[in-house]
Amino acid sequence: MAIDKVTSAAITDGTITSSDLASGTIENQSAFKNIIINGDMSVAQRATSASSITSGGYHACDRWKEDMTSAGTWTISQSTTVPTGQGFAKSLKMDCTTANGSLSASSELVVQQRIEGQNLQYLKKGTSSAESTTLSFWVRSNKTGTYICELQDVDNTRQISQSYTISSADTWEKKTLTFAGDTTGALDNDNARSLDCSFYLVAGSDLSSGTLSTTWTAKTDANRAVGQVNLADSTSNEWYITGVQLEASDTASDFEFLPVDINLQRCFRYFVVFNDSFYPTGSGNNSVIGMGFYNTATLGIVCVNTKVPMRAYPSVTHSGASDFDSEPFDEAPSAIAIYSQGTSYVPMLTVTTPSQTRGYAYCLVMDTADGYLHLSSEL
Repeated sequence: MAIDKVTSAAITDGTITSSDLASGTIENQSAFKNIIINGDMSVAQRATSASSITSGGYHACDRWKEDMTSAGTWTISQSTTVPTGQGFAKSLKMDCTTANGSLSASSELVVQQRIEGQNLQYLKKGTSSAESTTLSFWVRSNKTGTYICELQDVDNTRQISQSYTISSADTWEKKTLTFAGDTTGALDNDNARSLDCSFYLVAGSDLSSGTLSTTWTAKTDANRAVGQVNLADSTSNEWYITGVQLEASDTASDFEFLPVDINLQRCFRYFVVFNDSFYPTGSGNNSVIGMGFYNTATLGIVCVNTKVPMRAYPSVTHSGASDFDSEPFDEAPSAIAIYSQGTSYVPMLTVTTPSQTRGYAYCLVMDTADGYLHLSSEL
């Protein structure tokens, strides 16, 4: 029975536990029960579509990474194909564009989310009170058959896998998988990668030649994805997923929809993009990236507003220094890099420009509508 009132006494005497709070079984309790970020695929800062993908990385929907080796070529996109009447507006789509019907031993294609250890302490992993977790999601593919989901404890090199079946081609199906709590191996209480939630789409013999590990065990690669279909065997193949929720419970609850601003801020912790779509006007041209000053006659330091503290000090990539300008001096930078003495709270850039006067203030602005600057602290 759900508890409809939370009191400090109830928490103290054990009537309400941290897993109760996390699982959402308490009525009217805002719990952030979903361990997964952007499980409804509503945020896609990098791009809504990326084509000709043959290797791993973050490509479309925020927080979702693809690990890929010898698994054909793919277009990865944020799709509007969703299950009817469930409240979802977006899904993640994997579309095979060059097939690989003869997998090598090392072939793999995995869609995964990597999770910080400090967000998982209430699971009590590595203790006799370890919590079970339940993974629920909506999935669709033209290729029916057996697929594998895995939880991997990166800190202790342990894992557990479960299979699910896509029964009807081109039909949205809801799947629910429960993973027992693991009494071995505590997760580190820090901001580093501790747990991976992975969806296999391709698995060569290195990952599938043994016996599927359906209980927590020391990681043995051959036992991780046994029975997985080869989604890369035809260019007709595609796979969609949305509504991904991982929660501390032995049953699945309804998907936890978050307000768009909250969901976006959670994604900003790991990745921030400054480009045309970042600005409310819809035009990044002449929009401010950050404020700075000349530390030397030719080297500026710029503080960047990332909206929220990032997980760790970020790396920077950009479209090219020629896409930016320093105002009011109207000088194009010759180089932009990350400043090693910044923090995750206030990331800073170094900007090399023509000679000015040390101590002068200026703004770094986007000078072209198709320019971009990425800050990443992904796991």
